[in-house]
Parts: sequence; C-alpha cells; structure tokens
Amino acid sequence: MNILGISAFYHDSAACLVRDGEIVAAAQEERFTRKKHDFNFPANAIRYCLREGQIDASKLDYVAFYDKPFIKFERLLITYLAYAPRGLKSFIMAMPLWLKSKLWMKEYIKKELKFDGKIIFPEHHESHAASAFYPSPYQEAAILTIDGVGEWCTSSYGLGRDNQIELLAELKFPHSLGLLYSAFTYFTGFKVNSGEYKVMGLAPYGEPKYVDVIMNELIDLKEDGSFKMNMKYFDYCAGLTMTNARFAGLFGGPPRQPESKLTQREMDLARSIQEVTEEIMLRMARHVHKETKMKYLVLAGGVALNCVGNGRILREGPFEDIWIQPAAGDAGGALGAALYTWYRYLGNQRQVRPNRRDFQRGSYLGPAFSNAEIEAFLQSKNVPYKKLADAEIATTIANLIAQENVIGWFQGRMEFGPRALGSRSIIGDARSPNMQSVMNLKIKFRESFRPFAPSVLAENVSDYFQLDRESPYMLLVAPVLEKWRTGHIENGAWGIDKLKIVRSTVPAITHVDYSARIQTVHQDDHPLYYEMIKAFRDQTGCPVIINTSFNVRGEPIVCAPEQAYTCFMRTNMDYLIMGNYLLDKKEQKALENDVDWQKEFELD
Repeated sequence: MNILGISAFYHDSAACLVRDGEIVAAAQEERFTRKKHDFNFPANAIRYCLREGQIDASKLDYVAFYDKPFIKFERLLITYLAYAPRGLKSFIMAMPLWLKSKLWMKEYIKKELKFDGKIIFPEHHESHAASAFYPSPYQEAAILTIDGVGEWCTSSYGLGRDNQIELLAELKFPHSLGLLYSAFTYFTGFKVNSGEYKVMGLAPYGEPKYVDVIMNELIDLKEDGSFKMNMKYFDYCAGLTMTNARFAGLFGGPPRQPESKLTQREMDLARSIQEVTEEIMLRMARHVHKETKMKYLVLAGGVALNCVGNGRILREGPFEDIWIQPAAGDAGGALGAALYTWYRYLGNQRQVRPNRRDFQRGSYLGPAFSNAEIEAFLQSKNVPYKKLADAEIATTIANLIAQENVIGWFQGRMEFGPRALGSRSIIGDARSPNMQSVMNLKIKFRESFRPFAPSVLAENVSDYFQLDRESPYMLLVAPVLEKWRTGHIENGAWGIDKLKIVRSTVPAITHVDYSARIQTVHQDDHPLYYEMIKAFRDQTGCPVIINTSFNVRGEPIVCAPEQAYTCFMRTNMDYLIMGNYLLDKKEQKALENDVDWQKEFELD
C-alpha cells in the first residue's frame, strides 16, 4: 500500500512516500526549486518520491495532508475579527492564497496529482506527534509537540503506544512558545522561521539580564509549563510584525535592523529568551512525565529543533531517553501525516526493532546520484577530476582533512530535515584553531559568531563529550569534556571576541560556553561517512571532524551534482568528492558567465 504525505503552503513544504509502513522517500521542496523554506505545493518533491518508489500517482492508495485547512482558516477569521479593523492590511494580504488554494486543498491535490482516491487530513499537531512517535525506537512513549501554531494548537502532549497515539492536552493560539521565540528572532534582526537557530547560537555570547523582564512582563508561566502571553506587547495576531512599540520600550529601543552590527543587547536578549525557552521546555517535560509515567519521550514541532533545550531535557529531565524527529518542523508533517494514515487511520500493527534502532534510516531519504550520473555531468562540463577506487575514498579524504583542507562531501541519499548529516556536507579538521573563521567567512559567507557542529564516531562520543548515547540527527547539545579543554583565560574578552579564544583541542566545534551540537555517526546509517571519520581517527587519533551543510548562506542544501559543483566553485573549498570523483580546486577553470550568488539566494 502506497501513502503519499504532503505538507505545504506555510513554510518548508515537503513530500513523503510510505509503503506498507516503511519510509521509501522524503524530501523538502526547497532542495529542488532552490528557494529556501519554499512554501509552495511540493510538486518536485512529490515527483521525486513517486520516482523513488517507481510508481505514478495512479498507484497511490491514500494521500495525507498535514493539517486541516478549514480549522486553520477559522482561526485566522476569528483572530482578525477580534482585532478588527487593525488587522485589515494583513487580512487582505493573506486572503488571495487562501481563496485560491489553501481552502480547497482536497480539490487542489486531486487536480495536481490527477488522483481520485481518499485524502486524509490529520490535525497539524497529530501529524507532528505521528512524526515523533512512529519512527522512534520505542513501543510506547510520551509525546511532546511544540511549534508556532497549527490550526489552534501551539503545543500538545500525549501518549504513543503500539500503533496508537492519543493527545491529552494542548496550549492554544496566541499563547505559543514558538511564536515567543520568533518574536525575539525578529527583534534581534533575524528572519522569522529561518533565523531561530541563529538566536540559539548567539545566546552563549550574552548574559541572561532580561529573563526577569520576560517572566514578569511577557508571560505568565505555570509550574506545568503552560503559560499565557501578555498580548499587549506582540503584534503577530493582526499586524505585519512580531512585536510592537511597547515591546521595544521594554528592551531599550527599536528592533535591530537586519545585517546591522550585533550589539551586546542582542546577545543578552538571545541568552535571555533561550534560558526562558529551556525553562518552559523542562517544565513541560516534567509535567508530561508526571501525567504519563512513561520512560521515554519523543518530540517534534519547530521548537524541538532547539537542541540546547533538548540536551537539557535529556540531562535534567525525568525521562530515561528521548528521541526527536530530525525533520521536526513543518517538513516532517508530511512524514507524520503519511504514518498517521498507515497506523492510526488504517490500524496496521507496529513493532519496534530488537536492536533499538529507529525507523528513520538515518534520515537519508532523499535523492542519490550514481557514479555514471556524476561522471556524465563532469564530462559535459569538461571538469577535471580523478576517479578513486572505492577503497581509496575514506583514507584519501581523511588525509586531505588532516592537512587542513576544506572538503565538499557529496555521497549517497540526501538528508530529510534541516541538518546535513554526512551526505551533503562541507567537512574539515576540528583540531584547527583557524578553521571556524575560515569556514564561516570564506566558504559559508555567514555570520562569524555561528559555531560549527562535530561529527563523531558513535563509539567515541563519550570520549569527547558529556553524552553517553547516540545523537544521530545533530539535535542534542552537550559539553566538551574537561580533559579536552585548554584552560585559557578570557582576559576580559566579551561579545564576539570570545570566539577568538582557543578553548579545547577541537576548537573549531567548541562554542564559547564549551558546548557542541553533536552528530554521532553509526556504521549502519552511513558506512562511507563512518569509514572516512574512522580513517581520520586512525591517522590523527581524533574521531571528531567539522560537519556543516553543503551550501552558502541563504542557499538550500545542494541536492544534485551541478549544484554541488557550482557551490564548490563559488567558495574557497579546496576539494570536492562526489561519489568516486575527486575534484581539486587548483585544477579547475573559473565558472563561465556565473552570477553573484548573493543575488541568486536571498540572505536568510
């Protein structure tokens, strides 16, 4: 039985194909259209999923859409009426897409896919819950979903057991942890629904000086993690911005203009909202444990991408273990909707694997390109290359990394979710004191304060980090062990200058608070990536490398060989390995008729 899951028309549109309960393929639309966070109907992602499954739409048994458009429209209407006439401009802007497409989703899908079968519409947070529980390694678990907003719900908790999920309680719009965090994302000068992870990365540079203001003025937080927001400070219900003049008055002036210089105020705001967010997540987790008595917790929703908060739930919360959907945002809703249909709607049995591995398959669910396809592209462009034998790839690349080269790594199926996990990655030597600034400014062309994440062999994670289990999806932050810290004194350094201090023997992945956003690499998930890091460990004694996504700022992660080659040529990467083909930058001719990438990709 083939079930197609779809999420669309808000941000991060995606599609997923589930066959007899197994995830066959999943991908975000942005990877094909090259428009980051593309919200349009995921026609390209659907086409890919059907191709991967070797079927056309006539072979689909069900299509599942990740929310209920009419209930979401009801929330919009009621909200606009409550604030009328103030929200008129926003209302007029929103209506055309609703009236043209969103309201008539069933007819739209039937027309686009030429599909006459049954279409299922789980609620938004049911889709998140399904994406968290069904692929997890647990037969039963508590479920916690936290995001901006679905139909009305902004957070929910419940139980997953066998093939059933049941949501027990929820928080409703406008009181939303996701929207609270997005308000600070906007106020600190970053893009909403895109820059939240920048706020998280900025937080360690600041002091929590605004925590009391947030707690006393902006929210009324209860012990169970529920809260109400003081809406007189926010404008997102009816206006075109997240916050208003009263909010600015609380924090000493207007919002930071995008791309302007970061000041200590933005760092302190980031630290403060991050600490408040972690406190709310911890209280929610403790309450969910108290109510459900479960040993395990699964999470999804955009806030579940807050890996610092996730790390604290794991270390401090009452659960024995947690599992987080790697595509925790709206893209994962496509996966959740399809799995909801298979298990909850159709009642099929679910049995976890005896080896305690999950069903997400490393999240390597996107397109792969064969050596023949890669070679055909290289030859069509007359690109110089060297073909390596299978056995040469791991040791050759490990040796190049050890010589402080920066490598574009393009291998196997593309990742589903916002993180590069060793299929579409830029990799480098985590031991190099210069690598963080080199990769940020000359290769990624992004803000210098942002840290890089480590990939570490799963069996060595406890040797370097305060973490005793796998983190395959880069969704847990944990401290670098004391024994690897260098003990350098900051000598009064503040703000961004803290970044210049070498803090550990793996400085390129050690943030200013000695934390790291960890990806553990298991041999079963990505054997070639594993073998390459193992070869690096054998050469250097260090099982840790830098792993960042294969793109420049504002660009979706590369999908196809042509995009990887273009990104390689536009940046200061030294080598590119695609399949068995190694490209040396020194041997390449400059791109002909290239356009300025900053004009091609809007900065995020």
